[in-house]
Amino acid sequence: MVNAENPTGRSLIDQHGRTIRYLRISVTDRCDLRCRYCMAEQMTFLPRAKLLSLDEIAIIAERFIARGVTRIRLSGGEPLVRRDVADLVRRLGTHVGHGLDELTMTTNGTRLAEHADTLASAGIRRINVSLDSRDPERFRYITRHGDVGQVIHGILSARDAGLMIKINMVALKGLNEDEIASMLSWCISEQLDLSLIETMPLGTIDEDRIDRFLPLTTVFDRLSTEFPLVRAGHRTGGPARYWQVEGTTTRLGLISPLTANFCDGCNRVRLTTEGKLYMCLGHEDQVDLKAALRDGGVAALDAAIDAGLAAKPARHDFRIEAGAAPAVGRHMSVTGG
Repeated sequence: MVNAENPTGRSLIDQHGRTIRYLRISVTDRCDLRCRYCMAEQMTFLPRAKLLSLDEIAIIAERFIARGVTRIRLSGGEPLVRRDVADLVRRLGTHVGHGLDELTMTTNGTRLAEHADTLASAGIRRINVSLDSRDPERFRYITRHGDVGQVIHGILSARDAGLMIKINMVALKGLNEDEIASMLSWCISEQLDLSLIETMPLGTIDEDRIDRFLPLTTVFDRLSTEFPLVRAGHRTGGPARYWQVEGTTTRLGLISPLTANFCDGCNRVRLTTEGKLYMCLGHEDQVDLKAALRDGGVAALDAAIDAGLAAKPARHDFRIEAGAAPAVGRHMSVTGG
């Protein structure tokens, strides 16, 4: 295990003066769903031989902890499809309270029921579950073959295991916008939080994203007529802005990369399952931490991290226009949520 001290004395500060405290790790690019706004129906995934081993992921994560990262989120693809991912969770979980404030996970929930107790005992206290509809036919359409009953069972199992749960719902015009208010009502009844997300132009998919883009400014105005929403100071280290639903335990988060850019306060970098460190979700610039670690150990790893920080851009270039190419060629499942 890497010592939690930072012998290099080098903090994680980018060229714009932002301190990096949050590392998001994609443990796999594979997923057992094929959500229409995220993936093409026919995907080509990385050969397994190109992936970081779980031990290498842990070593890189521990180096980031040693240099000041206090939050780590495991994602994918779908992280729970990777065999033995629980071993990684247990290892990183030992750092919670010892340099790491929080270890979290984003999952689609399909395998959550069988893993919930393990995640809770390994050090995870909070998870995000992607759920864009509770209607069985609509959910199956969005995911191309998913079973919403399986996901809801996983959510309730995780709640019963003691995990705090936030539902992530991508707001999609003409597809699930009529279900957003009922989703918030359901979250209130089940004592869950809800974050709404604008669709992002990442990777080539089988439809034009402009047809599904729904500004969250419009959604918030609609919800404000139905729910008593009060601005909350709650922060999780991510980009969401939060409102409390008065009289309930439920918070509503808005993640709006297009209508309310949040780049000025960006504190995040992302590690792919292939070992590439991306400084911004909306740019292709990256450094190869796998090569650095394998060729030169921790010293080379530190140098590669420094090179990445020096290249972190001021902001993303997301835009959604009819016929526009995606901001980057890689899908969200490659970089992680």
